[in-house]
Amino acid sequence: MMENKTYTPAEFKSDQDVRWCPGCGDYAILNSIQKTMAELGVAPHQTAVISGIGCSSRLPYYINSYGMHTIHGRAAAIATGVKTANPELMVWMVTGDGDCLAIGGNHFIHAVRRNVNINIILVNNEIYGLTKGQYSPTSKMGFVSKTSPFGTVEEPFRPAQLTFGARGDFFARTLDIDLKTSQEVMLAAARHPGCSVVEALTNCVIFNDGTHKSLSDKDFRADRTIVLRHGQPMIYGKNQDKGLIIDGFDLKAVTIGENGITEKDILVHDAHCEDRTLHFKLGNMTGLDLPKAMGVIRAVEASVYDQALEQQVTDAKAKYPNRKLGDFLKTLETWEIS
Repeated sequence: MMENKTYTPAEFKSDQDVRWCPGCGDYAILNSIQKTMAELGVAPHQTAVISGIGCSSRLPYYINSYGMHTIHGRAAAIATGVKTANPELMVWMVTGDGDCLAIGGNHFIHAVRRNVNINIILVNNEIYGLTKGQYSPTSKMGFVSKTSPFGTVEEPFRPAQLTFGARGDFFARTLDIDLKTSQEVMLAAARHPGCSVVEALTNCVIFNDGTHKSLSDKDFRADRTIVLRHGQPMIYGKNQDKGLIIDGFDLKAVTIGENGITEKDILVHDAHCEDRTLHFKLGNMTGLDLPKAMGVIRAVEASVYDQALEQQVTDAKAKYPNRKLGDFLKTLETWEIS
């Protein structure tokens, strides 16, 4: 059984030197994860961090816990196996937009669909950084890179759309520089029973510097992002005078005090609503006419894969307490070849 006690972030720091480019957003994500682990009170030996390939996938080296740096795109498959084999472990999966959504896309959507009880931190800098600057599945249309010298002609994946399309029941988003929200959503993800996906928008200072600047710049971040919290009105803005309402079938940004709009007209966030419709709209706001949603967008409990599988094994053992492998084989159709 998991023990719960008080830890400090330092107890989740390994003895390895952290090696990312100076200014990389991964430093902030690592800091938030270590603080989250300390607050959860789950022991390092009861924690496992699994990653694939990429800059962010170096993160298991820097956590004082069990860890595995796996192969490209396969982190979700390994994390599923770890959690299924040892349900008592708290399993984190750290992956990048290229690692998770390109070669790893199939594993990702099925981990979400199965609702495996793992915490996925999807670090999204919209670039392949480790392999030196190729465009990724989340790079913006027209993005110029080493593999798209005239600009990409592809529409990017939106992790929120992909998660909800795979029937995901927990999705949150944060910015690397917003340590408060990062820790808040990671705590919520870890405490959620089932598969949780946290999209962490990060900056690659070398190959895609400023990709999230329109959201992260302190001069206008408050007017272009909204931190959603369950049970609270969807209000944002530097002066806390903007909000979201439903206009027909769409979300609309309004200013409180204009055109008769009052705080009572503003939507109240319900992260636990079974219907995905509004969560889908909130997760896919563009950040131009509408603010980009941060915080926990959806958190709904559903049947958990590893728990259901463990129960199935327990029930089968109870039904056939003395059955051996040979007994089982004799129940099958067999042939004798002479």
